[in-house]
Amino acid sequence: MRHTKADRLNRVFLSVFCFGLLCAAMRVSGQSGAKDGEWPTYAADLRGTRYRPLDQIDATNFSKLELAWSFKTDSLGTRPEYKLEGTPLMINGVLYTTAGTRRSVVALDAATGELLWVHGEHEGARGVAAPRQLSGRGLAYWSDGKEQRILYVTPGYRLVALDAKTGVPVPSFGKNGLVDLKQGVVFGTGQQIDLVNGEIGLHSTPIVAKDVVIVGSAMREGGTPKTHNNTKGLARAFNVRTGQLLWTFNTIPRPGEFGNDTWLNNSWAINGNTGVWTQISVDEDLGLVYLPVEEPTGDYYGGHRPGNNLFGETLVAVDLKTGQRKWYYQLVHHALWDFDISSAPILADISINGRSVKAVAQPTKQGILYVFDRVTGQPVWPFEERPVPKGDVPGEWYSPTQPFPSKPPAYSRNGISSDELIDFTPDLRAQAAQVVSKFKIGPIFTPPALSKIEGPLATLTVGTAAGGTNWPGGSYDPETHTVYVQACNACLFPLGLVPPPSREFSDMDYVQGIAGHEVQMTHGPGENAGADATPLPAAPAAGGGPVLTVQGLPLLKPPYGTISAINLDRGEIVWQVSHGETPDVIRNSPVLKGREIPRTGQAGLVGTLVTKTLVISGDPQVTTTPSHPRGAMLRAYDKTSGKEVGALYMPAPQSGSPMTYMLNGKQYIVVAVSGGPFSGEYLAFRLPAKEESNAARP
Repeated sequence: MRHTKADRLNRVFLSVFCFGLLCAAMRVSGQSGAKDGEWPTYAADLRGTRYRPLDQIDATNFSKLELAWSFKTDSLGTRPEYKLEGTPLMINGVLYTTAGTRRSVVALDAATGELLWVHGEHEGARGVAAPRQLSGRGLAYWSDGKEQRILYVTPGYRLVALDAKTGVPVPSFGKNGLVDLKQGVVFGTGQQIDLVNGEIGLHSTPIVAKDVVIVGSAMREGGTPKTHNNTKGLARAFNVRTGQLLWTFNTIPRPGEFGNDTWLNNSWAINGNTGVWTQISVDEDLGLVYLPVEEPTGDYYGGHRPGNNLFGETLVAVDLKTGQRKWYYQLVHHALWDFDISSAPILADISINGRSVKAVAQPTKQGILYVFDRVTGQPVWPFEERPVPKGDVPGEWYSPTQPFPSKPPAYSRNGISSDELIDFTPDLRAQAAQVVSKFKIGPIFTPPALSKIEGPLATLTVGTAAGGTNWPGGSYDPETHTVYVQACNACLFPLGLVPPPSREFSDMDYVQGIAGHEVQMTHGPGENAGADATPLPAAPAAGGGPVLTVQGLPLLKPPYGTISAINLDRGEIVWQVSHGETPDVIRNSPVLKGREIPRTGQAGLVGTLVTKTLVISGDPQVTTTPSHPRGAMLRAYDKTSGKEVGALYMPAPQSGSPMTYMLNGKQYIVVAVSGGPFSGEYLAFRLPAKEESNAARP
């Protein structure tokens, strides 16, 4: 069907075309090694490796990189965006990405950054009500050798297919290029959510394998649902040509479905969330899709959902064609900590004592890399179900055990003891101990505490809501069988619960007390999202708890952020480095004046990129040093030793994971930066011409 200009205006979308520029960009795509030189999907490949075997940029010249081009996103939406988390794709000389507060899709000349076309959906009230707004993390690409399509999910939870050459919606896909993803999404026992205000969305990208596009689901950020009977999570697959629904995997099993009996007292019917909000990975050869599932509502209280609650916090492998479950492993039983499974599973072919294993390695917020045989779901190294502490919150249901892998060891903090407290001076350590005495502390799986004025105020945790590895995930080198993963090693998060003041203590949900905020979970009739729900005060996002400090210094000792190299053949940490410059608050602290403080690394969440010789990642915070103005560094490490071999100045912290590609004999590195007063921008680096002539080429 041919659409007139009026038709397009009625659908309220914007497409700008620069055909001459696009054709010019297409002509320069005749490069050798196109597969390794391109970046065709969010994590470089369907396996989630974030790896490209390029080596023109190496240890000898990384610090000589220059800005090739930049793309500012301020005009793509209603206001500047300070949370640009995208990772672009590069195919046939064109870079595709999402940008701006309207989540516009842009196509850029990958050599110059020149805008080729832009598309944006104006979603009105549906966009305003979206639980996952802004530009998201990117998009997906599909081609059968004749057609080329770009697919992405709008803030209002629509799946859109665009012609990759023009940015025009594909009329044969869904309804005029759109599939309404809210259709078929339910709460309760199966009630359709409202198509405008119903709570569901997605920041992550769709993933395309063969002719199937798979889409996950996400709810509101920050552990603050209006009701525990929230929208139910799911993962679905659609035909990439037509938009036809192929299968649905229910992450909260319905009666008659496997796992329903893990929701005791029929509690499956009054609970929601359990979405697949992060990146999905696929093994096309095995025909398996790996779904990383988050926890059910609510993040810190589960008295209304007794039982282990499959498939909450479970890695599930399903058939690519049918969605049929092939295997699963629940990493956390009856979740109470907002661990979620927060990043893409990494598919790796490894060797264990001479035996070849098709593995899947799952980084986590708890700083544990869970490694399975990806064909069978059996742990590569034994897991042990160990007893864990039981809490004191009335009405809560506690799992008596949790699974602990024997290998690899934890690569970041996931519990707190007195040994973890700041120790720059004995006086600072004593003050830290005094602060901590007001809280409950303990190892991983220490449950949220019932808050009391006399103490404990809460359970003080690290490696829960915001620690360890979050959505940026890790990367993998298929040559050395090594996973590289960044972690926040000092993201403190207090978990304290108090009874709501309006109910009897014995018949209640709980109010989460964090940083003076109170988040009430409503209970009772009419609890679909937005209906009959008690208004909530503003709640902090994950990681936004009280800043616990001692004389302005972090309560825990360094390192605050790390990058670890974990060999999967041996299940061992090969090296670990402090990642990020020492924060200004420590460098300029009068308490530490005159003391030599080794680089501490920075708390925060950033992704890694692996090339033939380097591991690359940017600082998650801004600093000011004598050699650089206020900004952040993009750093390169030797991937075999962890030694830092180069750094580049950026005007703002890394906020999207870096990617790399080869075009016209030049290697580029592109990274999104934003945060604080600096709005979103994509930066592209390459070597100066005089350096390229001396550099190695793939």
